[in-house]
Amino acid sequence: MRAETEVEARPPLGVSLSQLLPWWFGLCVIAALSWVATITWADRMGVGPGTMGLSLAAFLIVWVVMMTAMMFPSVAPMAVVWIRSVAARPTTQARIVGIASFLAGYLLAWAAFGVAVYFVLLGGGGLAEDAPGAARWAGAGVFAVAGIYQLTPLKGACLRHCRTPVGSLFHYASFRGPGRDLRVGMHHGLYCVGCCWGIMIVLVAVGAMNVAAMIALAGVILIEKVWRHGPIFSQAVGVLLLVVAALAPFVPSLLPGLRLAPM
Repeated sequence: MRAETEVEARPPLGVSLSQLLPWWFGLCVIAALSWVATITWADRMGVGPGTMGLSLAAFLIVWVVMMTAMMFPSVAPMAVVWIRSVAARPTTQARIVGIASFLAGYLLAWAAFGVAVYFVLLGGGGLAEDAPGAARWAGAGVFAVAGIYQLTPLKGACLRHCRTPVGSLFHYASFRGPGRDLRVGMHHGLYCVGCCWGIMIVLVAVGAMNVAAMIALAGVILIEKVWRHGPIFSQAVGVLLLVVAALAPFVPSLLPGLRLAPM
């Protein structure tokens, strides 16, 4: 077990830590700037139900910036290993273009999921306004779905891909064409959506612009993907979400995203 952990901890496919860290640092800086933008928007909009009046296009812009903030620290090693090793590039400029294409594909996958989230938020906002009692139970349902999904084999399979994607990297090496990096990013992004969608829908219940919740969820996602006990931690989070689901109908403060602010 110790040897397996040590292998997991090393950068795969011959990419040294010194090669990985500068790129990881750069993407973390982009994530930090995205956090600044997200917090600024959240401060202006507040935490409330629904889409807070945003159009679909405006929501997707905010959503993609949020995903950049929340996901880039955990996806950075995968992007760098792909560009530096499996699809090796001879120059720094070529690597930057390749990583940018990879990340664009990754964010496209999350943007597609964001469209679904937008319409769920619309429904949640309408429910909070028209049927507050039903909204509480809907919020409990959101937490229950998120918790149950954390315990499913599908969650486990997607999480394994995100934690140790080396096998998929070799599969991606067979991709051809000018959009290769974009396709690889989209494919990996879809696995990431499969891993994290249950956690992300919690934002429907607690508010799409709830910064504290975003930070907590980003921390959960990062720990799941990089900690040696990530799979066990993931299941523990699932149990915690089920406990919150049981409490939510009776503790309205747990559901700021499905509760209208007092006039």
